[in-house]
Amino acid sequence: MRRAASLLLLVAGLAASTLGLAAGCGKPLYLTFDTGHMGIAPLVAEVLGREQVHVTFFLANERTQDGGWSLDDHWAPWWRARAAEGHAFGSHTWDHDTWLADRPDGRFLLRPSMGPGAGKARQMTAAAYCAELQRPADRFRAMTGQAMLPLFRAPGGKTSPALLQAAKACGWTHVGWSPAGFLGDELPSDRYPNAQLLQRALDGIRSGDILVAHLGIWSRQDPWAPAVLEPLIKGLKARGFCFATLREHPTLGAAR
Repeated sequence: MRRAASLLLLVAGLAASTLGLAAGCGKPLYLTFDTGHMGIAPLVAEVLGREQVHVTFFLANERTQDGGWSLDDHWAPWWRARAAEGHAFGSHTWDHDTWLADRPDGRFLLRPSMGPGAGKARQMTAAAYCAELQRPADRFRAMTGQAMLPLFRAPGGKTSPALLQAAKACGWTHVGWSPAGFLGDELPSDRYPNAQLLQRALDGIRSGDILVAHLGIWSRQDPWAPAVLEPLIKGLKARGFCFATLREHPTLGAAR
């Protein structure tokens, strides 16, 4: 009984915190992270904790630097901890499937970058694509006991009207990002150094923008986080911005 009461108090406290943020956040930003090699994930969590910032994570089962997968049992405690902290979560497809084309028969041509068919184009029916979106949600619930938001981000942001309609029919709403919200962590370090990316973001981001970064990019030699992440958050706060998850987004939050 005491444990149940404590849980209710915790949930009530999180709800009150969310409501307070939404009510007092005049210049909101929506910082999001897609999964990656997870090498910087612990550092990202430390920064978010220090700065008391809640974000939205989009989950795919991606290969990690430790030789595993981002949604395997090794990473389950990390995801549970983020869920307990009050972050929000959406789907990024299970095998990180990038849309290539619509087929005349109504199927979709996609190329997964993960899983047994990595790098090989494959065709999916609308039902198969819905299942691909659902797999991270099912795994997330198994790891954390929580439900995802009915939101997804297509890898690379690549979609078609037909793909979006198919996803919508099975309950999923797509989330892209704002032009200034592309934080550039997947760009080559020699041409886009961290200092340049930081200044560009600080100069360009506007209220209501959705920002996108990753939990580790294989090709970037000079890691974007935490080198850019913490000064970016501090700099945006100094400009009067505040951070919310997509639960609090004025239109995407209604997707629930």
